[in-house]
Amino acid sequence: MKNGKRLASLATLSLGMAVLFSACGFAADTGPAPGETLSQSYRESQRNNVEYQMVEPFQVFDNLYYVGPGFVSVWLLETSDGLVLFDAAEEPYVEHILSGIRSFGFDPADIEYIVISHGHLDHFGGVPYIQDVSGARVAAMAEDWDLIELAGTQPGRNDGPSPRVPERDMVLTQNQTIVLGENTLTIHHTPGHTPGTTSTEFYVFDDGAPHRALLIGGSGARNDEFEDAVYTSRLFAAMDIDVAVMNHSWLGVSTFPNGGIFERAQTLSARQPGAPHPFVDPASWREWVEAGRERNAAGLEAKRAGGG
Repeated sequence: MKNGKRLASLATLSLGMAVLFSACGFAADTGPAPGETLSQSYRESQRNNVEYQMVEPFQVFDNLYYVGPGFVSVWLLETSDGLVLFDAAEEPYVEHILSGIRSFGFDPADIEYIVISHGHLDHFGGVPYIQDVSGARVAAMAEDWDLIELAGTQPGRNDGPSPRVPERDMVLTQNQTIVLGENTLTIHHTPGHTPGTTSTEFYVFDDGAPHRALLIGGSGARNDEFEDAVYTSRLFAAMDIDVAVMNHSWLGVSTFPNGGIFERAQTLSARQPGAPHPFVDPASWREWVEAGRERNAAGLEAKRAGGG
């Protein structure tokens, strides 16, 4: 790290998470609607509740932190030579992300890379603002740099001004590696959700024990891009992953027995010494991959049957 120093222990953060989930924003009148999980509520009943979306940041592994709002995940990876930020949400959540980073004793100026998982505004909208305070390199696949630049020429939401977008910087490629400190990031081109969706493989540590993690840049076919989605399903199926790091809290809720990000975080906050880490779940990873493979294969078959 250049200047960053972790000030809060995992035990302290787990206590904070327990307080968060029991008392902060989850009263009967503001919590999940009937039939929703906590993770799903950020997408559904509480999608436009800005205060509800501003969840407290929490530490998941020795070197991985959740610093985003509830709807779209923003993850911070710590290394001995600097920080990596995966996505940056969008306004009005940018200061929330920066505050979350600082809450762990880190300086945003220590962010070396911002990796954009894919070119949708809810993932990259905060990037130029965080780049202003960090000076970080910004990385995305060429196909999604095109999407990002196009967004900068289009009207914003509700016909507002065009969003500010980051300038094209690092152009990622399949199997590219980025070495930072003791960690190596391996880049995977996983199209389907967008043409340039990027998934990033790296190691997380649980009390020093390493686990292979994958930040999943997007799942499923969008705009009937089932050919790309089938390709990505095959790529995922060939990977041995211990920790699936989702870029939306609700992804996998219907497949993963332990739920989405926030259900697992609740379990983590109550974890006893020696108990399994709830985010280390290779069996659920394989179930999720297989469910996606079947869904995408069926979509491609239906598309071809319809002449698409």
